[in-house]
Amino acid sequence: MGFDYYNILKVNRNASEEDLRKAYRRLAMIWHPDKNLGTNKNEAEAKFKQISEAYDVLSDPQKRQIYDLYGEEALKSGQVPPPPRGGPHNIRNPHPNPTFQFNPRDADDIYAELFGSESNSSNGRSRKGRDGFFRSTTNRGPVFSGAGSSGTGSGSGGGGGLRKAAPVENALLCSLEDLYKGAKKKMKISRTVLDASGTLRTLEEILTIEIKPGWKKGTKVTFPEKGNQEPDIIPADLVFVIEEKPHHVYARDGNDLTVNQEISLLEALTGKTLEMTTLDGRNLIIPLTDTVKPGHEVVVPNEGMPISKDPRKKGNLRIKIDVKYPTRLTEAQKSDLRRVLGGSS
Repeated sequence: MGFDYYNILKVNRNASEEDLRKAYRRLAMIWHPDKNLGTNKNEAEAKFKQISEAYDVLSDPQKRQIYDLYGEEALKSGQVPPPPRGGPHNIRNPHPNPTFQFNPRDADDIYAELFGSESNSSNGRSRKGRDGFFRSTTNRGPVFSGAGSSGTGSGSGGGGGLRKAAPVENALLCSLEDLYKGAKKKMKISRTVLDASGTLRTLEEILTIEIKPGWKKGTKVTFPEKGNQEPDIIPADLVFVIEEKPHHVYARDGNDLTVNQEISLLEALTGKTLEMTTLDGRNLIIPLTDTVKPGHEVVVPNEGMPISKDPRKKGNLRIKIDVKYPTRLTEAQKSDLRRVLGGSS
């Protein structure tokens, strides 16, 4: 049984060129193998191929004329019946070229023509597969961008003229341990999508975000076109922005970690061994052997935050020493201090 191209595109037989474009764009956004709603992949590819073929035929005046007059079989075989003898041709539908040969266009070429740059890039991350469909080299996964920058562009699309919805940003709270060791976060989202009939429905989805060691506050993770779908509008990118939870011991300063450590006056004068637990659970032993003045800072190299570009390297751990003085001294204690420190009794 042949295809009903008008039914496939859900348009009537008098559909204009603009009607056909709108119908194709709406259905292609649902059934494109890189954009379908997670249904059976083979089904999506077959449906996308049908949509492309229908648009190819109905948007080409000669193909559409032959299809309207003689049907799909005559169109594809090229076996167009000869005009009736002894009578004028139908002026409105003149007899088509009897030497016509059906030459279908490639599905992704049609997609590229109507969607412009949107069709061959999710910011430069798609490629044309062996079967003629576009394949995302990131499997439609997230796009990472550094602090203070955006992972993807927004605004209008390419040559297709469709408007893209503005990015939707959400804060993603991470502990300092997450940003030190790396972590995986699973985020449940709910969004509206268009089904095959063009009806809006709610879809729930789990997104996985892999936090890399050394990421900073403001780092953005972008999931292209995971926002709500609307007719004739490219869905918004969903953007997660890293926010850092306060830590009960450490504070972050760029790639360094800082910590405040209070010691007594006696320890400042006689020495002390500091014991600290790192963000990945190791024990650090830091001996203080010299006399420590208030405001002194001890720097422990390579014990700060991992550097995201090269996690094998780390910043420094900076320990800020605060000397706690006694609130009062007895006369005997004062006398002893004068004697020990060389003052007069």
